[in-house]
Amino acid sequence: MNKFLLAAVTAALSACAASQPQPLPDPPLPPEVEAGKAISAAGLLENIAVLASDEFEGRLPGGAGEAKTVAHLEQQFRRLGLQPGNPDGRYVQEVPLVGISGTPSMSLAVGKSGAPLPMAHGEDFVAVTSRFLPEVSVSNSSLVFVGYGVQAPEYDWDDYKGIDVRGKTLVMLINDPAVRTLGGSGTELDGAMFAGKGMTYYGRWTYKFEIASKLGAAAAIIVHETEPAAYPWDVVRNSWSGEQFELAAPDRNLGRVPVQAWITVDKARALFKAAGRDFDALKRDAAHPNFTPVKLKATASFKISNQVRYVDSHNVVARLPGSDPSLAAETVIYSAHWDHLGRDGALQGDQIYNGAVDNASGVAGLIEIAKAYKALPSAPKRSVLFLAVTAEEQGLLGSRYYARNPLYPLVKTPALINMDALNPWGPTKDLQVVGSGQTTLEDTLAEVLTRKGRNTVPDAHPEKGSYYRSDQFEFAKVGVPGLYACRGSVAIDRPEGWLEEQNKAYTRTDYHNVSDHVRADWNLDGAARDLQALFEVGYRVAEGRATAGWKEGSEFKAIREASLAGASR
Repeated sequence: MNKFLLAAVTAALSACAASQPQPLPDPPLPPEVEAGKAISAAGLLENIAVLASDEFEGRLPGGAGEAKTVAHLEQQFRRLGLQPGNPDGRYVQEVPLVGISGTPSMSLAVGKSGAPLPMAHGEDFVAVTSRFLPEVSVSNSSLVFVGYGVQAPEYDWDDYKGIDVRGKTLVMLINDPAVRTLGGSGTELDGAMFAGKGMTYYGRWTYKFEIASKLGAAAAIIVHETEPAAYPWDVVRNSWSGEQFELAAPDRNLGRVPVQAWITVDKARALFKAAGRDFDALKRDAAHPNFTPVKLKATASFKISNQVRYVDSHNVVARLPGSDPSLAAETVIYSAHWDHLGRDGALQGDQIYNGAVDNASGVAGLIEIAKAYKALPSAPKRSVLFLAVTAEEQGLLGSRYYARNPLYPLVKTPALINMDALNPWGPTKDLQVVGSGQTTLEDTLAEVLTRKGRNTVPDAHPEKGSYYRSDQFEFAKVGVPGLYACRGSVAIDRPEGWLEEQNKAYTRTDYHNVSDHVRADWNLDGAARDLQALFEVGYRVAEGRATAGWKEGSEFKAIREASLAGASR
């Protein structure tokens, strides 16, 4: 072929190719999806490994572990270029706490003869006081079994039936009443009573000690059972031993019940038997609204010697100011608690409660989401606050303090998204919404996940009452819509039920135990994907593309409406 013919053919082919339709470039990803790529499993692991290292000594408030934790978080937020979250120019909000290190003793005298029932601290019981006193004692206080210890007027339920329990020691069951179908003898739950299978706040130990305080009891004893409590006795022993913290109070908590105690179910059965009663029969009776308190032929005595110290603990706060002057005064909050249980020098071998999953993972997630916000081409219209709270393990104290002393008005806080104990076992097809049915935030989450080929599911274990056990609850109590999405239920490329077994094993062996370490077999890809979804939910609210509110039937809806109405006056 001569060069002229070759040139002609080449030109013809080029013209033909040019006439063919060219593939269009992929449409640009939404900014939140592109920015979400900044969240990674490697980034998560890096910060979990630091926070859960022995150097941080279990991150107990008020000690060297707190100082190192606060310094690390402030360094991370500074490095990202986030502003101090406190309007006074600091990355911390002081949270005044009181630490109480108590040495308890408990004795029971049972039956007409007053025979002693041996009680070994840690093995049979734990007991603490919330009162800021060097010593608290209760002598020969009569025991009264009050069923579940619940007064719930909305259900026409009262376990006390008007009896005077002042100065008495109350014995009560954990969780809500397992309500039998009224008038029947079966064990079916009546969904119209309480929350059916799900726990309400009446089932939480915090409520039970609160009602004992309100009624003037001398002591309150909760009977621990693993299934209704949702954790084994070791969790109770580890969580209620060592230094306990309370928010500082002018009255030194003298309005609180003097003694807060737990006993094992086996010891409860022995106590009731020695007092001439059948524990299991009375437990069945307690699941009916006609239950009346039972006076036991027994008395209890307690003595708790305390060391009391005042501590300035800290919430760590960082802020990304909003880009829209008309909306920047409104603040979307992401939260996670940085604290754990510290160190127990009395243990043989490992003494440090590293808290890798609970909750170094959630705090690392907070940092990863902050990275994603900084990766956006521009800040969202509303401001975003990254809040790492103290003393969650002590009863949600850091979040309670912020909710009572907000750095930014709560009526201008449209939403809070909380992270507690992320998923270390790989990607999942779904994401569980704890406290499902509460807020419209879960609808936004469902939309985000659908686009990713995933879906939301209700909490698989509502009987654990997890919505009342993490920091979004303190914000819910003051009306701020809070989302808590915790792990999935179906693992990708794993057998059916595999993920449930991983969760059970963690609760059984690692939860609130010294074995909660970073592990070589972790796969944090699933946690990273979950965080990307939570980032997108918050971004949509911060941009004004999604609203956040309480759904009809939520117990917190009226609180929010009242606070907004009050602010508009």
